[in-house]
Amino acid sequence: MDQQARGGKVLPFDVTHRLVLSIALPMTLGFITTPLLGIVGTAVVGQLGQPDALAGLAIGAMLFDLIFSSFNFLRASTTGLTAQAYGRSDRHEQQAIFWRALLSALACGILIVLLSPVLLWLGIKLMGPEGGVAEATRTYFSIRMLAGPMALANYAILGFVLGRGQGRIGLLLQTVINGVNIILALTLGLWLGWGVAGVAWGTLIGEAAGTLTGLAIVLKSFSGEPRPARTELLSRAKLTQLFALNRDILIRTFVLLGAFTLMTRIGNSFGSITLAANAVVMNFLLLSAYYLDGLANAAEQITGRAIGANYRPAFEHGLKLTGLWSFGLALIAALFFFAAGPALIRLLTTSEEVRAAAGAYMPWAAISGLTGALAFLMDGVYIGATWSSAMRNRMLLSFVGYLVALAILVPTLGNHGLWLAMNAFLLFRGLFLIIGLKKRVDQTFRSAQ
Repeated sequence: MDQQARGGKVLPFDVTHRLVLSIALPMTLGFITTPLLGIVGTAVVGQLGQPDALAGLAIGAMLFDLIFSSFNFLRASTTGLTAQAYGRSDRHEQQAIFWRALLSALACGILIVLLSPVLLWLGIKLMGPEGGVAEATRTYFSIRMLAGPMALANYAILGFVLGRGQGRIGLLLQTVINGVNIILALTLGLWLGWGVAGVAWGTLIGEAAGTLTGLAIVLKSFSGEPRPARTELLSRAKLTQLFALNRDILIRTFVLLGAFTLMTRIGNSFGSITLAANAVVMNFLLLSAYYLDGLANAAEQITGRAIGANYRPAFEHGLKLTGLWSFGLALIAALFFFAAGPALIRLLTTSEEVRAAAGAYMPWAAISGLTGALAFLMDGVYIGATWSSAMRNRMLLSFVGYLVALAILVPTLGNHGLWLAMNAFLLFRGLFLIIGLKKRVDQTFRSAQ
């Protein structure tokens, strides 16, 4: 359901480089710690010199991401709706949005924990690991799934603070979650020798620390304000709006995760060495994505705030500045990975076979920031504007293009074709989202007159 700006008072505000960076830089730093978790986990298990364990960790993490990242709509919808309420200066509705999101997150998290044995069985069937790879997958997945309610609560909390433009609080929360996780992964996984299980326990405890910290900060911000009544929280109109928005973002996220899952599945068919190499190199792609997500978050907040404030100049200037910074940082990321990639690969694994294979595929991941910069930025714009149905439809079109690329490139180029198809998918997403953008902006702000 596309939420368009409603008529009302215009509340002008300036969009400057300082505003953009005040949101983007803290969240860029915070999000970079997320793929660092994957790098640390890969390094911890990689130091054991066991390709099966490394491949099992990759599959277990992919299954977890397939399930939990599909609930990213909790963060995205909360950010967009909060930003628009913030633009209208409606503090009461901001609080109501938070409680609806948090209750939804906890309910979904508890349900996932209850269904985890079935989800693990389906995941093993889907990904097809065997022997030691399958055992490592079961160990990691079974432990990490216990973090379900806390992981989803963190989505809601982060979405709320980002909607308010509180990038520094977002950075603090990400630092707590990922910092605790990294320290415990090293302590439990490497120093105490728990391996894959230690990495999983570190993640669970990190999520718990983040939830407690986030709730303390957000609840303190509500001090002295009247709580929304139960009838407000359960308003049929508000819940219908939230359901439609979440539904569209969920479909879009499922398609995105399906693309990465398909990549892992095809990579598995090339053998455990190639799968392990892809797991190592995938960290570079994810690092680029999270590195640029800070700019996407800035686009979300500024876009949503501009629509809530009924002020088109802020929307247009925000898009220009976030685009400038996105492509500039993407270029820096590409140059860094070309220069430092070989050293990072040696750090992540001691297996010479995996090192050699990863080095061959590293350039594809190194350019992913450039091929994906427009897609990440446009995702932020569409989320902030709550143009959810349009974002969903364009993701479906991009996925069709990805399938065609896989069908053409993988049979002829093998794993190189697999990586080339992924970069094409990133390009498709950005191009499809920017087509017709001006017309949609015209319609949104015309409806606010």
